[in-house]
Amino acid sequence: MTETIERDSMQYDVVIVGAGPAGLSAAIKLKQLAAQEERDISVCIVEKGSEVGAHILSGAVIDPKSLTELLPDWAALGAPLTRKVTSDRFEYLTREKAIKLPTPPSFHNEGNYIISLGLLCRWLAEQAEGMGVEIYPGFAAAEVLYHADGSVKGIATGDMGIGKDGQPTDSHQPGMALLAQQTIFSEGCRGSLSKQLIERFALAKDSQPQTYGIGIKELWEIDPAQSRPGSVTHTIGWPIDSQTYGGTFLYHLDDNKVAVGMVVGLDYQNPYLSPFEEFQRYKTHPAIRPIFEGGRRIAYGARALSEGGIQSLPKLTFPGGVLVGDAAGFLNVPRIKGTHTAMKSGMLAAEAVFGVLVEPQEAYDSSVEAGRYPALFKASWLYDELHGVRNIRPAFKWGLFPALAYGAIDEYIFKGKAPWTLKHHGTDHGSLKKAKDCQPIDYPKPDGKLTFDRLSSVFLSGTNHEENQPAHLQLKTPGVAIDINYREYASPETRYCPAAVYEIVEENGQPHLQINAQNCVHCKTCDIKDPTQNINWTVPEGAGGPNYAEM
Repeated sequence: MTETIERDSMQYDVVIVGAGPAGLSAAIKLKQLAAQEERDISVCIVEKGSEVGAHILSGAVIDPKSLTELLPDWAALGAPLTRKVTSDRFEYLTREKAIKLPTPPSFHNEGNYIISLGLLCRWLAEQAEGMGVEIYPGFAAAEVLYHADGSVKGIATGDMGIGKDGQPTDSHQPGMALLAQQTIFSEGCRGSLSKQLIERFALAKDSQPQTYGIGIKELWEIDPAQSRPGSVTHTIGWPIDSQTYGGTFLYHLDDNKVAVGMVVGLDYQNPYLSPFEEFQRYKTHPAIRPIFEGGRRIAYGARALSEGGIQSLPKLTFPGGVLVGDAAGFLNVPRIKGTHTAMKSGMLAAEAVFGVLVEPQEAYDSSVEAGRYPALFKASWLYDELHGVRNIRPAFKWGLFPALAYGAIDEYIFKGKAPWTLKHHGTDHGSLKKAKDCQPIDYPKPDGKLTFDRLSSVFLSGTNHEENQPAHLQLKTPGVAIDINYREYASPETRYCPAAVYEIVEENGQPHLQINAQNCVHCKTCDIKDPTQNINWTVPEGAGGPNYAEM
């Protein structure tokens, strides 16, 4: 469709959606290239979080490879990478024991750093602004704008001050149209606009279905006697069943702080499974509990991850724009690392986009694609890295132990060069079994000291939304929530959501799905895992959502 709504507009050479590591790296690289060529280009970033980093959540252990390529003097510039990894540990958990396993190559972290990705993004934003990049936090990109020929024209930010009834309130402010020669979409996993673009331009027609995980994380302040700054531990096994992909991380930072979390593959089959409750159970393990006893939980968050790898990458370009970072799916799943890969994808995209910008203006038209981007990717170390680990995640469709055996063969014998590429299981939403075919899971009640409920957790995420606004979580067909999800799948949305957004209540003696949209931490799990694909996640008003200070 063409742009018909009357809005104020601003024109840039490049508009970037999302101030995560991919978008910020793309902006910095564009400005570096422009400086080298002595050209002046305008670059704008819009970020739906209240500030840069507010919606950023990651483990995070970072491989500084891309950062060093982008800003070689990052240490002198004050980048917040101060805690080097000092030790790696890989364990298999039973209900009572922690069995040390050989650390696979993908988990070797020598030379890497334990960081807050939110703090790194704030620092990258400072570098970008110092180069002349305009960054606008608190503005959500709500709509893709198109030229008459169907190519991307830019984006529009969402209106502010729309009431629950859909009508403008006294505080109404219309959104702004941000127009560009090229638009870079770096929204992160399952971005609402990226999802539309992938469908509109059939970008995934030659790819395997994307598969996802949900990552849940807490930040603790622990007893100094338990603190081991630089220590990294990953586990598999209990409490996750052997047919479900997942594992945990435990990263010791400075100042007696520990980042602890769990990733659960969203291809799990039992609708009674709750990733949030599984994570709470993990902390009760005899080998884990002592770390947190006497400590204090200070932050909480959750987000989805794109786990399909290289065989699930969509086409990266379309007329007028590109996809970068987790919006495309550049995560290295076996390493549980996506920051360096996201940054590199943004840098490669920037090279291709800059090539479009420097074309003679008369040669430019709205259907131009940054066609060099896929070729630059194919020739880079990023392609080699993702190609080498492409078979690890899909092997888990066979179960934990066959996958571990295959992974050992792939990593130690084939070294990622097996002459085949495994296929994924299918779609995550299609993997759920009916409730009648599965056993309910009895999760223990939280104790409020080591284990917690969802609502107290959401409080620690700093989540806030303007209450008088239309719900950004939309049901395509409202009746499906009860007729199918409730009756056939026992309402799995009440369990896979880590923020108590979805709740079954009784109205006039009948079950009804209540959507507590104000609790949403923007993880996108509902958009991914809903078995009927009836839930559509859209952006709320800008600045709404979590506020992850150090996550």
